[in-house]
Amino acid sequence: MKAYRIDSGAGIGALQQFERASAPLGAGQVRVRVRAVSLNFRDLMIAKGTYLSEPVAPFVPASDAVGEIVEVGADSRLWKVGDRVATSFFPHWLQGAPTPYATRDAFGAVVDGVLAEEIVVSEQSVFAVPAHLDDAQAATLTCAGVTAWNAMFVEAKLQPGASVLLLGTGGVSIWGLQLAKAAGLQAIVTSSSDEKLVRAKALGADATVNYRTTPEWQDEVRALTGGRGVDAVLEVGGKGTLQRSIDAAAMGGTIAVIGGVSGFAGEFDPFALITGAKRLSGIYVGSRGMAEDLSRFVGVNRIVPVVDRVFGFDQARQAYDYLDGGAHFGKVVIQVAG
Repeated sequence: MKAYRIDSGAGIGALQQFERASAPLGAGQVRVRVRAVSLNFRDLMIAKGTYLSEPVAPFVPASDAVGEIVEVGADSRLWKVGDRVATSFFPHWLQGAPTPYATRDAFGAVVDGVLAEEIVVSEQSVFAVPAHLDDAQAATLTCAGVTAWNAMFVEAKLQPGASVLLLGTGGVSIWGLQLAKAAGLQAIVTSSSDEKLVRAKALGADATVNYRTTPEWQDEVRALTGGRGVDAVLEVGGKGTLQRSIDAAAMGGTIAVIGGVSGFAGEFDPFALITGAKRLSGIYVGSRGMAEDLSRFVGVNRIVPVVDRVFGFDQARQAYDYLDGGAHFGKVVIQVAG
């Protein structure tokens, strides 16, 4: 069967398709025919060698797959042939708080990922996806969807009527917007593109801020909330945005630190956290239990994740390039099989 491999730090151009034998199926495992794979900013970081961990090279990249179970191993009781499932980002983090042991492996970074026609994984490392989603949409739950869910409803514990600030219009932020509106939250979205902000409004954003024309956007966010600030910020920017996100948060608010599009270095004023009783919370995607909760919520509320563009399996390198260009609104997906 066909798969892709890459060496960490070798660049997007090093992504190569190759043939490999199907893996044997062990006890407690399932064989999944992959139908779609969703890309994340992490996949670009790994290709460029800027990710936090160094995979053993060469390796199969990507973490987010949806597919159909085509075979179950001995002692496998959770699934049957024909079930439609998605991968959990961390194959061993099933429930509860994160631990070094539970997060010791991650698909597409520490162990082989999912950019392949077929994968063999533990039956514990997949979850059921909502029936109303197509394959491309369902593939986006694993990382971006779970990360937004964890940040808003697990860490920040937001309740209906609360407010959230979403930086940019990438996968996590757009997922956050859709979940926020389904949960009855006030959502504010930032972007440097007025066109993207119009699209965010169409998805239900209560207010938008162009951070290029309004460089002191934290002041505008406070003004939009009557001077109070937001209850939570999904901080994906990093070096260039962290202090502004802290300033935009309300007293007692949570700044969920998710990514570092502009880098992970940078200073912030700890006194602002103390006097504002604010909390910086690192978000490391989430558990399979969170993925299951998210999937149920999406199913009940009939949420349809935003997929910007779908590439064919033979166009994987173009999909990486497109994501790297930053023009996307929502998620970028590779269709592996029909």
